[in-house]
Amino acid sequence: MDWKNKTVLVTGSEGFIGSHLTEALLKRGARVRAFVLYNSFNSWGWLEDLTAPLLKRTQVFLGDVRDQNSVSAAMEGVDTVFHLAALIGIPFSYVSQETYVDTNIKGTLNVLQAARRFGTRKVIHTSTSEVYGTAQYVPINEDHPVNPQSPYAATKAAADNLALSFHKSFDLPVTILRPFNTFGPRQSARAVIPTIISQVLAKKPQIKLGSLETVRDFNYVANTVDAFIRLAQTQGVDGQVYNAGSGAEISIGAVVDLAAKILKRKVAVKTDAQRVRPQKSEVMRLLCDYKKLERVCAWAPAVSFEEGLRRTCEWMKKHKGAYKADVYTV
Repeated sequence: MDWKNKTVLVTGSEGFIGSHLTEALLKRGARVRAFVLYNSFNSWGWLEDLTAPLLKRTQVFLGDVRDQNSVSAAMEGVDTVFHLAALIGIPFSYVSQETYVDTNIKGTLNVLQAARRFGTRKVIHTSTSEVYGTAQYVPINEDHPVNPQSPYAATKAAADNLALSFHKSFDLPVTILRPFNTFGPRQSARAVIPTIISQVLAKKPQIKLGSLETVRDFNYVANTVDAFIRLAQTQGVDGQVYNAGSGAEISIGAVVDLAAKILKRKVAVKTDAQRVRPQKSEVMRLLCDYKKLERVCAWAPAVSFEEGLRRTCEWMKKHKGAYKADVYTV
């Protein structure tokens, strides 16, 4: 598929993955309408990290995914919608459940209804590996039971089912991409890898973390972006769920050791009780089986975890001011 001059919408474009996806689509020649959460500072988030020529070609649309009118206005006339806008911080979902329902479920409903109204060619809806809960078997394929263990995961599972119901009920061309733990430059400190790196760079005698025993499948952001784009240009994937991950697992404790090695620091870790999830809500193990995605669009992760961690460390060295190493970001 040639993206040149195709008009696409990216919701959540100002965020971590959304800004990288926007950048990649612009480089492929697409006309990107970047949906950004309205704010009085007129901040475009990480879109402002794009080069001037790319940013000049970006149509920034300020709105709120919870508002049906602004979603409709943004979606009219677009070929493809990449729906990434969501509240994603798990700790904050213990505090503000209603906001997660409004953003993650109602926001998705607004996108689906507008796509149906305008006859949008393709909707790629973003899920999360958190909907699986702690692995009941590994690697986790798309047939694994869905068992959300946090309010965040529950709202994402509901949004997934809503998207699939629109395909079954109205033949809406929607496909679900379920990324495992994406990491890389521009990620906020509410995620564990930037939390680790920012504290190591601050030369703290001890870094504060939650559980070190949990195991995750970390996938570099360029790999996840490639999965979004390949899936959007592949035929015969409507109404399906596809996992995207590295196919490898690593404990949080081992991530600390590798980050310290890359940054040439010696670190000790102190368990911070406020960073530990409630026991029944903690997801202990995630490991991705991405064979289904590989079969349909020849996708496989190109950047290894260690190489991705090196790139992330280098980027964060240059952007230390974007992180508050002393503050726990909920």
